[in-house]
Amino acid sequence: MKRRTPMGRRGHAAACAVALALPGLACAVTIDAGDYTYLPAGTSLAVGYYQHTEGRQLYAGGKKVADQARVEADVGILRGVHYVDVGGLTMAPQFLLPFGRVHTGGDLAGVDATNGVGDLILASTIHLMKDPEGRRAFAVTPWLWLPTGRYDRNAPLNPFGENRWKFALQTGWITPLSERFTLDLIADGQVFGRNGDYGPTGATLRQRPAWELQSHLRYNLGAATWVGGMLSQAGGGETEIDGIAQGDRQRRSKALLSVAHFVAPGWQVLTSLGRDLSVRSGVKEDARLNLRLLKVF
Repeated sequence: MKRRTPMGRRGHAAACAVALALPGLACAVTIDAGDYTYLPAGTSLAVGYYQHTEGRQLYAGGKKVADQARVEADVGILRGVHYVDVGGLTMAPQFLLPFGRVHTGGDLAGVDATNGVGDLILASTIHLMKDPEGRRAFAVTPWLWLPTGRYDRNAPLNPFGENRWKFALQTGWITPLSERFTLDLIADGQVFGRNGDYGPTGATLRQRPAWELQSHLRYNLGAATWVGGMLSQAGGGETEIDGIAQGDRQRRSKALLSVAHFVAPGWQVLTSLGRDLSVRSGVKEDARLNLRLLKVF
């Protein structure tokens, strides 16, 4: 029977945990409530994100193995979206470019991370339902990660550049429950290309498919403001290094509270606070702060 190496038990688990904590780099595609809202062709969005996450409890196989495995991440994302009509369907081609820094300490002191600009992400939402009022939506989005980010095989953590291709297919459904309440349901699956230059020895890293389910419940205070909560469950994504299973299959649930407000015509600010509820493998996220500034053209 093939056995996991010590690096796979702790260092590699931490690496996957860091990647899971970062937007756009995760083993699934977490979005904000309302992201699947239908907008008419010709609309453009410019979006900027800042996210801070921190945690210190390291888990392996559902058991806590360290209390001081500190990981902190500060991440920004630039995103551009444009809505167009193609063959009677409204599509929203877009790009996302993450960048940032990761700091480790405590039991993970010395586990350096490669910081900088991350892998470019391309996507195109295809709206299968058109609701001019914007209260209902059903759409699918293919996501593609290009291996363009900074990558160093000698660095224990590469949370931004992964030196591999990734693909995800996501579906989103929005429906009003009443005049004030709106429900967003999101599901996605993700597959991974191989990284043939992993670690100092240039090993081959492979990863099994991952998935995520999200539910967002929003309460509309008025035309310009809503508050909401999100619950999500993600799983799968176990890795292999040169054919040796690392035992890092994910099972992670989290919660998030958000408020969004149009501060001026076409300008929206969204703030979210959240944390992990349970983690099977990796560092449990104790706190998350998300800030988003959106401009509608």
